[in-house]
Amino acid sequence: MADKLLKMYIVESDRVRVKVSIGQKEGEFVRNYLVNIPEYGKGTEALLDSLKKNLVDDSSLKIERMLDQKFVEEVKERFSEKALKILDKEVPQLSAEERGALVGILVHEMLGLGKIEFLLADGQIEEIAINSAKEPVWVYHKEFGWLKTNVLMNTEADTQNYASIVARRVGKQITILNPLLDAHLVTGDRANATLFPISSRGVLFSIRRFRREPWTVTDLIENKTVNSDVMALIWLGIQYELNMIISGGTASGKTSFMGICLPFIQPNHRMISIEDTREIMVPSFLHWVPMTTREPNPEGRGGISMLDLLVNSLRMRPDRIIVGEIRRQKEAEVLFEAMHTGHSAYTTVHANTSQETIRRLTSPPIEIPIAMLEAVHLNVVLFRNRRLGVRRLLEIAEFIPEKRGGDDKESIRANVLYRWRPADDVITKQGDSIRLFDELSLHTGLAADEITKDLATKKEILDWMVRTKIRGIEEVGKVMANFYLDEGIVLDAIKKNQKPVWVQ
Repeated sequence: MADKLLKMYIVESDRVRVKVSIGQKEGEFVRNYLVNIPEYGKGTEALLDSLKKNLVDDSSLKIERMLDQKFVEEVKERFSEKALKILDKEVPQLSAEERGALVGILVHEMLGLGKIEFLLADGQIEEIAINSAKEPVWVYHKEFGWLKTNVLMNTEADTQNYASIVARRVGKQITILNPLLDAHLVTGDRANATLFPISSRGVLFSIRRFRREPWTVTDLIENKTVNSDVMALIWLGIQYELNMIISGGTASGKTSFMGICLPFIQPNHRMISIEDTREIMVPSFLHWVPMTTREPNPEGRGGISMLDLLVNSLRMRPDRIIVGEIRRQKEAEVLFEAMHTGHSAYTTVHANTSQETIRRLTSPPIEIPIAMLEAVHLNVVLFRNRRLGVRRLLEIAEFIPEKRGGDDKESIRANVLYRWRPADDVITKQGDSIRLFDELSLHTGLAADEITKDLATKKEILDWMVRTKIRGIEEVGKVMANFYLDEGIVLDAIKKNQKPVWVQ
């Protein structure tokens, strides 16, 4: 069996363009991801080392500023300009393309993660995994799944050094005494590391790569993850400050889905988000206060937990509270108490159906009282179909409190409103609302026909956004903001069936 080429494309990172080839090699059972990284001789390597010494003397390069993406880009530009001047003087015979490639590699080594930067620059990659220095780096490709690359780490120390760099930039550390790390890169990508001997084969380092352009509601409607009927209902619930829990399995897209819902919030509402690792992104003009937890130092001091931030957020006059994920009883109790005291809250939880969400929340280790669950109005369940390689909204349900049997004890059941039908890959209406419309009428004074009309208007706006390719996070946010400011502006644009200038 001969080698088979499946795909080929170009990836660019910091002025360095490399060719990526994906194929199946003879005698191997795993497909390969081959990146054509430029290789240089000892003379060029010595020149790069000399350049590093000239560039490292930069007093403005402070570790605490390395999470500011704008600052990092400025530093890269400054380094690149200085390096290009030195190369022009030292090796004038090099072409502009060769000089640019050398500078790019230098920037990768000094301010990034070396060869891993080429993998991070590939928008088709979702995950990068270094299992040890003895085997190639693995990547998870959107189209082909797990692939083995031709990128190798020189030593275990190199991998540990990358993990330490990432940790220091977010005020953490990874050591023999503290061998686990969960952090994020300046790009928002999530990094996780485990040191030897906890990971018995060597230093384990993985990066979950997030889209450089966040998903928006337009993207998810277009790729059939959701439909406009479901999103109109969610938009209505968020507009009128109903509480929502997003459920799903690992990598089902819970956090991404929560992010696409946040532009539905009014611009004059104060949002506070609480996460272990910064993942959420919202339009720049929203009133958003992001907060992240912090692990304690080796002496056990200085740690800031999600519970600390959640309790503190209630003193900050929030209109909306967004919690990355609830895992413990205390966190859940405070969040649900916030719901009961009039704060609109959104969070995620690991569960595969709406009924399982109820069981998970009312069973150990979370185990909140059933009565508290009445505060949840909507439960969105997401599903990742590994066979087809797609993500779908599996269910959207409302939680209905009711009496149980003859003991008259209270229980909660899920009333499924919409469900995905895998046979023909469509989301269909499953049942009528029992509680949701009553809650909306009670709190807004809207009659049933007014709610129905509002849903139809929202669906029309969402369909128009898909047709006119309004997909950037800022563009989508401006549509929502203008809708709240003056609904007529948006409806006039729909009549013209084109992207208005105020979106751009």
